[in-house]
Order: sequence, then C-alpha cells, then structure tokens
Amino acid sequence: MSRKKKTQVRRHMTLARSERLLWSIVRGVIIIGICFTILQPLLLKISVSLMEERDIYDASVKYVAKHFTWNNYKLALNVMNYGWTAIRTLWLSIGVSLVQLIACLLTAYGFARFRFPFKKLLFGCVIVTMIVPPQVIMLPLFMKYRFFDVFGIFKALTGNSVNLIDTYWPFFIQSMTTMGIRNGLYIYMLRQFFKGMPKELEEAAFVDGCGKLRTFVQIMVPSAIPMMVTVFLFGFVWQWTDVFYTSLYLNKVRVVSTALNSLAVNAYQQYEGFGGSMNFISPGFVSMINNTGTILAIIPLVILYVFCQKSFVEGIERSGIVG
Repeated sequence: MSRKKKTQVRRHMTLARSERLLWSIVRGVIIIGICFTILQPLLLKISVSLMEERDIYDASVKYVAKHFTWNNYKLALNVMNYGWTAIRTLWLSIGVSLVQLIACLLTAYGFARFRFPFKKLLFGCVIVTMIVPPQVIMLPLFMKYRFFDVFGIFKALTGNSVNLIDTYWPFFIQSMTTMGIRNGLYIYMLRQFFKGMPKELEEAAFVDGCGKLRTFVQIMVPSAIPMMVTVFLFGFVWQWTDVFYTSLYLNKVRVVSTALNSLAVNAYQQYEGFGGSMNFISPGFVSMINNTGTILAIIPLVILYVFCQKSFVEGIERSGIVG
C-alpha cells in the first residue's frame, strides 16, 4: 500500500473515531439531561426534608442545607404513625394488586383467545374505563358502598343495607370486578401479551388432552410471569400512592396517602416538641414537612423497584405497548 493510501486510511480512521467520540459525548449529555430532569424534583425534596425552617427562607440555600437536621423525619414518622400505617398500606396494596391481577388475567385471556358475542363492544367498554375520569363517578361509587346491597338480598334479610365505608371491601370488590385503579390498562397489556403468544402451544396442549382451564393454568400463565410481575408492580404502586379512592372510602382508617393529606396540620400541633415555636402554620413549615412525608412514602416503592426492575422492564418490553 502506498504512503498516500496509508495516510488516507489513517485520516479516515481518525475521522471515524472522532465521530464516535462526538456522538458518545452528545448521547451522554442527553442522557444526563434526561436523568437530571427526572431526578431533580426528588433530589430537591430530599434536600428540603433535611433543612431547618430558616433555611427555607434563606435565598443563599439552594440544595445543601446550612442547618442540617433529622427532626423533620422524627416529626413525620411520629405524626404519621409510620410503622403501622405502612404495614396497613402494604397489606391493602398487596391484597388489591393480587386480586386485580387474577381478575385482569382471566379477562384479558378471554378477550385474546375466545370468540363470543359483543366481544369488540365489551373491549371498547374496557378502553372507555381508561378514558373516563374517576371523579365523574365519584358520587355513585360512594353511595353504592355506603348503602351496599346485592339485588336487595341484604335488605331483605336484615332490613338494612351494609355500610362498607371505612373498610377495605370497596377496594377488593372493585378489583374482583376489574373496575379498580387502571384495571382497563392492565387488561389491555395482558391481552396484547396473550395475542402475541403462538396458538400452537394451546393446540398442542389440547391434543394432549388438556382442557381450556388446565391449558391456561399450566401453559399460558407460566409464560406470562414477566407480564404478571409488571401488572402487579403497576397495581401495587398505584394503590400505594392512590389518594382519590382512599380519601373516598377511608375516613377513619389511615393509610400512607391519607396520612399525607393531613400531615402538615397534625405535625403543627406537635412542632414545639421538636424544637419549633409558631403561632401559625407557615408556608415554609408546610413545604418542609410535606416533602419529608413524601420521601417516607416513596422509600418502599424505590426498594421494590430495585429488586424487581429486571422483570418490570422485561414485562413492559413484551407487553406490546412499546417496541
């Protein structure tokens, strides 16, 4: 190879390396920018939760507290009764997530694999549940569970309807009937997954003598585990952070989301015991204590995601929603 060609080859290789380096820098800047956009509100909440109130009003304090303190967490933990409240919320979130997972799994499999009258119309109703805001049916829902009855049976037997407010029954009934939080989305995700599975698996099972239920349990369900984990995580997170339904159905029973609603007011009453002294609830105090409560509320979700992120990402990839 002549010297001229060698020079051209080296120049071409140098140019290619420069292009790769430039693209790596641009890609890194974009990724860092996206990560910062997502994490900045969380980092700001963590920063505020570790400040004293005077730091809130100090213009020179941005992210790093001048007067670092753990008193905000002590106050929030005490006011929220965080241990029992978190256990209560955990039990409710796990129970509701499991029930709606089973119900949505059966419903989605039916839509994906069976033919029946008004199938498209019924699936359209599923899509409608994703569109209609729950606030539209807030009053009917409350009245239904405040005076709960099934075809008049309870009233005929006892003379009165049943009051299910301040119990967990409304959450479980809605989950069993696939009318809970975002259940339309779960049905759609699982339906897309089952539609993507080869029909030969079921046909082979039928040839071997399996019925439809056994085929579903032994063939389809094990294959859908990543998708099921994703649906369970979605259900758990949305139930844990739900404010609308918990505020609607639970007045006396406190879970994490309802404890956050009244955190600032309840914390104000105990503030002097933690070194504060106020005659009114200042905006700085409200911001400080609400940010602290929010961090306490999302810590279990962060821990859950750390352990389940692989199955979560795999389930999203195979759901048919992206890609």
